[in-house]
Amino acid sequence: MSNEHTVKSYEEELQHLTDSVIKMGSLTETQLVDSMDAIIKVDKDSIDKIIKSDEEINKFRSKIDTQIMTLLVKRAPMAIDLRETISSLKISQDLERIGDLSKSNAKKIKPLPLDLPEELLSNLKRLGDLVIKQLNDVIDSYVNKNFDKAKDVWEKDEQVDDLTYIAMESVIEFLSKDKKNLDFSTHLIFATKNLERAGDHITNIAESICYLIKGEYLKGNRPKGKVIQE
Repeated sequence: MSNEHTVKSYEEELQHLTDSVIKMGSLTETQLVDSMDAIIKVDKDSIDKIIKSDEEINKFRSKIDTQIMTLLVKRAPMAIDLRETISSLKISQDLERIGDLSKSNAKKIKPLPLDLPEELLSNLKRLGDLVIKQLNDVIDSYVNKNFDKAKDVWEKDEQVDDLTYIAMESVIEFLSKDKKNLDFSTHLIFATKNLERAGDHITNIAESICYLIKGEYLKGNRPKGKVIQE
């Protein structure tokens, strides 16, 4: 096999790896959107579909693991190419966790009443919309290798914390008015925390992308907003 052919084959394998991460990111975003929409609409018929989509995300995680192992064993990548493989591994891990959290939120729809108070839904929707935008932006920054956009996602984690605080406060206040709301209020609290955790995984992805592009991790602590002690 000629050296030119070997290089071309190697570049194709790297591109296939990148394409797999992008596809996994797209599936994860769709699942997050669907789970959020199902919660807001209390659409219990969507639960099975969302859980099923998590299986596809997990398949991509396994595929990416195999692609990375093949590259490491066969090609011994160096410098920027090694960063590509390491970053792809870390990004796929975080995408899988976001998928798990979306699946978890879908399961929390079952016990919810169909007439949830608007103030609870509006605050949860604001948080969900921001987390979805963060995921969309971080995937875009990976596709276009945009360092500034990835860093912007990292910095906006503070906004996710602040909206989590507001959403949690509204549920706790609602619960304090009537203890009969304890069961479904607890599920809303867990759903809110899952969105916050998804936001944390998104900022992990942003850090991985910044490392991929510049070869170094962002300096300093991640910006944090208000938090409710668990």
